[in-house]
Amino acid sequence: MHRFLQEFLDALDRDSSLSTSTLSAYRRDLTRYLESCEARGVTGPGEITAEIAAAHVDGLRESGRSAATIARSLSSLRRFHDHLRITGDCPSDPTIGLTPPRVTRREPDPLTVDEARRLVSAVFGENPLAMRDRAILEILYAAGLRVSELTALREADLLLAHALIRVRGRGARERVVPLGQAAVDGLTRYARFGRPSLLGPIDIESDDAPFFVNAQGRALSRMSVWKIIRTAALAVGIDRAVNPQILRHTFAAHLLDGGFDLRDVQHLLGHADISTTSIYSRADDERLQALHRAYHPRA
Repeated sequence: MHRFLQEFLDALDRDSSLSTSTLSAYRRDLTRYLESCEARGVTGPGEITAEIAAAHVDGLRESGRSAATIARSLSSLRRFHDHLRITGDCPSDPTIGLTPPRVTRREPDPLTVDEARRLVSAVFGENPLAMRDRAILEILYAAGLRVSELTALREADLLLAHALIRVRGRGARERVVPLGQAAVDGLTRYARFGRPSLLGPIDIESDDAPFFVNAQGRALSRMSVWKIIRTAALAVGIDRAVNPQILRHTFAAHLLDGGFDLRDVQHLLGHADISTTSIYSRADDERLQALHRAYHPRA
């Protein structure tokens, strides 16, 4: 069974429009799916029935998975079975008739300006890991990067002399994002004094070496970035969820509050469709409506 999964993943990997995080999501979803099928006695993809596929999706619901996770998993299953149908390994699609749950898009809940300032200032010190963590917090707030974009950065992507970074986003799209002086200072300090100490004997001139590395000089994981942010938030008394996506929301919301045009924010975030960016303007509309109700004589 897992041979078919690997063949499918290899086919996806040849599609340059898919990010590493998307490929990882396919692997997780489908590994869970095939394990579920094998537990029900399936030995080959041709034996997967509509009832078995439906039982797997029901199992995700019963285990408390979110609607977004179930919908994404079902999408993975459908693409996998499309591949099996094309290759002839499973002529029928057992996912036909399965309905994804309704996914409600949550409105962004950005940090306040004070919270953002406290968060990025939470880490300080002269040791390499402190320099790295401060640089990560600065760049996430300054540039609104996705966590996958942050971990994919290479030294050549940082054009610090011009206060710019080159970001490789989803769908192999590239964009250039300006940086403020605080972020430039934090990144420069880490690049000069922190990163060489963490890399150690690794060839620091290699184009493939990640810019942000762990204590062993290897690429920093997504979960490590989440932990850095969570630890910093707790240290300064921010008692609500803070993660890379919240910092991305905060970046966008604070730009719009300062008068930035929505299409400019779309470009900086790397959104292909402005409707994705418009969730930030809707949140801002609610704030304006509240102010209007509070202060307009005829509101």
